[in-house]
Amino acid sequence: MNPRRHPRLPSTEAAVTAIREIAREYHRELTVTDDIGADQTSRRTSAGAFTVLDPDGSLPHEAFIELGGAPAVTVRIFPEDDARITVDGVDFEDVPRDRVPVFLRSVYGGLAFVKGRLFPPGQWLIVPVPGDEIYRELIPRNTLSAWLARNVRG
Repeated sequence: MNPRRHPRLPSTEAAVTAIREIAREYHRELTVTDDIGADQTSRRTSAGAFTVLDPDGSLPHEAFIELGGAPAVTVRIFPEDDARITVDGVDFEDVPRDRVPVFLRSVYGGLAFVKGRLFPPGQWLIVPVPGDEIYRELIPRNTLSAWLARNVRG
């Protein structure tokens, strides 16, 4: 597969299926919670009670996935084609849904690392993915879990 091309994940369910495959590949337990309907999804707080469909007639589907083991990883897939991935307390917001599988493969495949700087002070979790993309987030309060501490690079 061309590293710059990734399979399109047209739905939340397609993304969940791809994450299940990664969990099997890396021997991770997986728990999935599905929220289906406009009155159930987190970004549709203005939807009235028992309002299932969006105004355009679509049925929104959101999933929250917890993967076992170290690092602690959760993925919330939103109906708007993006996701929030949390790795040991570090939140990566607005990751495109199609990029979630390669992001997780980078984390579990040993490509993710922590880098610190003196100025401005801080430590960042860096997740490079195929196609010369890099996701970088500040580690809150500079507290490192055991997994983060093992992945510090100079």
